[in-house]
Amino acid sequence: MSTARAGSRWIRADLRARKGQAALTVLVVAGIVAALIAAVTLLEDGTNPWRSLFAQTDGAHVWLYTRDSPQTRFHDIDGVTQTAGPYRSAPVTVVQDGKKDPAALRAMPVTQPQVAHPVVVEGQWLDGAQPDGVVVERSFARALRLKPGAPFTVIALSGERHTLYVRGIADSAEQGFYPEWTPGLAWVLPTTLDQVEPMLGRSEWVTGLRLADPDATQVVSQRVVVMLEDQLQRVYTWREVRAAMELDNRLLGTLLALFGVVGLVAAALALANAAGGRVLGQLRDLATLKAMGFTRGQVALLLLVEHGALGLLGIGVGTLAGWGATVAVLGATSVAPMPVLALVAGTALVVLAAVGLPAWRGGRTPPIPDVPAAPPRGHLSRLARLALLVRLPPALILGTRDAFTRRVPAFLTAFGLAVPMMMITIGLGVWATLDNFLSHPEQVGQHAGLYVRPGKLEPAEAQSIAERDKDVRTVYPGTEVNALAPGEARSVRVRAIGSSTEPYPYPVVEGRAYGDQGEAVAGQGLLDLLGVKIGDRVRLTVGGTPLIVRVVGRTVEPDSDGEVLSVGLDSLAAKDSVPPEFYALALRPGADPAEVRARLLAASGESLDVQRAVNPADRLSIIRVVIVALIAVLTLIGLANLLTASALGLRDHAFDLAVLKAMGLTPRQVMATLVTGTGLLVVLGVVAGTAAGASVVTGLIDLQGHTSGVGAGIGRPPSVLTLVVAVLIAVGTALAVALIPARRAARAQVPVASR
Repeated sequence: MSTARAGSRWIRADLRARKGQAALTVLVVAGIVAALIAAVTLLEDGTNPWRSLFAQTDGAHVWLYTRDSPQTRFHDIDGVTQTAGPYRSAPVTVVQDGKKDPAALRAMPVTQPQVAHPVVVEGQWLDGAQPDGVVVERSFARALRLKPGAPFTVIALSGERHTLYVRGIADSAEQGFYPEWTPGLAWVLPTTLDQVEPMLGRSEWVTGLRLADPDATQVVSQRVVVMLEDQLQRVYTWREVRAAMELDNRLLGTLLALFGVVGLVAAALALANAAGGRVLGQLRDLATLKAMGFTRGQVALLLLVEHGALGLLGIGVGTLAGWGATVAVLGATSVAPMPVLALVAGTALVVLAAVGLPAWRGGRTPPIPDVPAAPPRGHLSRLARLALLVRLPPALILGTRDAFTRRVPAFLTAFGLAVPMMMITIGLGVWATLDNFLSHPEQVGQHAGLYVRPGKLEPAEAQSIAERDKDVRTVYPGTEVNALAPGEARSVRVRAIGSSTEPYPYPVVEGRAYGDQGEAVAGQGLLDLLGVKIGDRVRLTVGGTPLIVRVVGRTVEPDSDGEVLSVGLDSLAAKDSVPPEFYALALRPGADPAEVRARLLAASGESLDVQRAVNPADRLSIIRVVIVALIAVLTLIGLANLLTASALGLRDHAFDLAVLKAMGLTPRQVMATLVTGTGLLVVLGVVAGTAAGASVVTGLIDLQGHTSGVGAGIGRPPSVLTLVVAVLIAVGTALAVALIPARRAARAQVPVASR
């Protein structure tokens, strides 16, 4: 008991003596843990929305869209356990606050089915007593700012307006979130749909299939394609819906995970370095404890408790911060407890392992009260010899010699600085890539600044109004259709803008742009999905009409995970391309899209639907905040390593200070000697980390682009000026921090003592 009390008093005294370093250690670990929790939550949240919604709605694994109500007995297909529908669906345009949005009205009964039933989160489900009621899918309702009781005005294909009223808002797992997945979805009673759209020929029928084995979707979908033949319009499986619900969380989660894992390695090195430095500085105290009767195991346990407690405290703080931040942003249900607990346990093991080796070494201290603490001796390093050769000032020569007195700690210090600097450089590369998206949107497919839909006007009149605007350089007619890929038994997006003679300037990074009918360019996701390469022919089916094209190039495609085929409008059949759905407007350099939009709306009497193009960088703006936060955490890691190196250097050369002063060195020269020893390690680590980060950043971003379907060719390294400024700031900050203890030590009165 007395041993335990003595040990606890010793630990408290040591922590009070180094409050700043202890607080920095806690902050470093807390920042890394918070980043890892955010990464795990975002990566899990990328699939959790679909998973949780699928479980709540008893969702279907395959969704079929047909021209007419299918008469096929889907229960006879092996693997199909239940069906949903068929439900009649009709396209409409929702008018809300002057804005028009495409939507699909789905006829559903008052009694919800067992399979694929929407889950009402606000209001109530459909009721026969309110025939003008409508239930809106939640992401669509959020985009339109709808609440229960709000009016819901729709325009049918005939042009007739109908005003419905929002009865409820519901979640569904049958399609992705709006607006990434269009059209928006709303449910009405069958009698209501008959009033809005009485023409059956303008409708389609939707059927859901629930399978015993989710992995059998490919086989079942192929059988359905064969059975329905030309009736089938398109097919979606749960995999496409899940991918659509991932949105941009996957990219953000991957970035956080990369920073977090590498940061955890750097933090472990910092902890090990700090613990090892403290053990070297406490040799006399440890020897005294051994002389007082502490065993080797008790001394090691004391060191493990002292240094491990700081790490565990940081884990606790980081867990609370990371959990609180993700709950505030994503909601309480988005944070899964099991992955977080596993992460906390794994980080705790890493922390204890990092401080375990120095603690074990401290336990081997011999029980001699006055332990020699002299640094190891050896030959001058090559760098010190070079300093002598070029006749540098004595202070710099002595500092160069001192930098590598202890080879292993010197390497760990430089490596501990290089790892954070490498990750900071990668973060700056991600920032540069986002800046490139904003300054050159045409490189990510955003050559057009505005998209115009005819609205109340005829297509030709809408095109004429757009062409007359002074800031519109080119008008590209376009349309988007869903095409069935027979080999994959699923639907993909076909985007047709411009023509073969006047093609839309897609960002082609491999191959060439299409220049003739029957040629196309594709995103990386589509190439991977269909298993084709540039030069291969692809056969798709658009509304029962074959579409056979040759893929002549690969584009950077940020939409739909890159699963997009881009062709000229004249490559589609007339029934799919005439009239065009929209017009893509390429603006003159320097034109303000907001001003052009306002003029077009005024010229059309508010009849046009004019929307600005959404730059992918706008959806990823949160990444900039994350990069700043992670750079701050990585800076703390580097400072922790730097303080350890400074403390160890001062401890090794404490007895040299009086000798240096006796040799005639001024306090400023003594200070320069101490700072030079630390500064060389700083420069070595910062330069090496910057070079390593700059060499891999483009490849890492392109790898992420390839795996996400966007495609390689989007990565941009930081500019040379940015790297130079980053290196100067890192080195300058490190030297300023190292200057504080060096100035204090240089001015201290150190008596000459024998060793």
